[in-house]
Amino acid sequence: MAEQTTISRPAPYLEAAGEKFIDLASQLAAKPVDTSAFAPTIAGQNVLTQAAQQQAATQAGLGTLSFDPTTGAVSGVGTGTGVAGYQPFLQQAAAYSGPQAYQSFMSPYQQEVIDTSLAEFDKQRQIAQQQISQQAITSGAFGGGREGVQQAEFGAQSLQDRALLQAQLQAQGFQQAQAAAAQAQQQQMGLASLQPSLAQANIQSLGQAGTGNLAYQQAILDAAAQGAQMSAYEPRERLGFLGSAIGGMLSGQPQAYSTQTTAPAAGTVGPLSQALSSAVGIYGLGSLFGR
Repeated sequence: MAEQTTISRPAPYLEAAGEKFIDLASQLAAKPVDTSAFAPTIAGQNVLTQAAQQQAATQAGLGTLSFDPTTGAVSGVGTGTGVAGYQPFLQQAAAYSGPQAYQSFMSPYQQEVIDTSLAEFDKQRQIAQQQISQQAITSGAFGGGREGVQQAEFGAQSLQDRALLQAQLQAQGFQQAQAAAAQAQQQQMGLASLQPSLAQANIQSLGQAGTGNLAYQQAILDAAAQGAQMSAYEPRERLGFLGSAIGGMLSGQPQAYSTQTTAPAAGTVGPLSQALSSAVGIYGLGSLFGR
């Protein structure tokens, strides 16, 4: 009796489906995936961030910044003054602290005040001197030695009092000018302290706006890359689903289908977008230049 060989084969439709699946998989595997459509892309710097960077450079005494036309990043720094934003106020404060600083604050009317005061003094002294002469006439001593002594003493005292009055008026003007110079110095020092904080606040505001815009632009690029990646791997997704179904029927057991792609789930953002979003709240001067 001849030996019989039994060959188990799947149903014709399953065998045909398996052959078709192998053919499709071979064709798909032979076709490379163009990854350039979803390669990582970084959004370029925007005008707000560039304005913040330029203000920071100007505040530091640097020159005009140059920006790369493709990326928008800083590509060069021009020749600046080397003078920080607060330095002019410090220099002016130093000018108000020198020994001649008071001269700028001397009142232009001081000499008029001195001349008027001395003229009034001289007038009152002349009246008093005439009274001495009148008294001498009344007492019959006019032109005598006694009157001469009184006139001489009166004249000497008048000169002394006049010089003292003039010195007091000049000292008063000098003290007022010194006080005004000291006040101006303190004002300039206050401005030197205030200016950096105001400049930093403006830079911070522009920087935060620029970083927020950059995060939005980066999110758009990330979303476009995710869409391109999902589109590129979609045929493989369908083929994987088909292979899972055929395999389940061949084995007689249903098989769970699992995706083989690495496309991010819809609605997620890339790590760079997340970092940019976080940077909006902590934007500082150092971040302008990547420090």
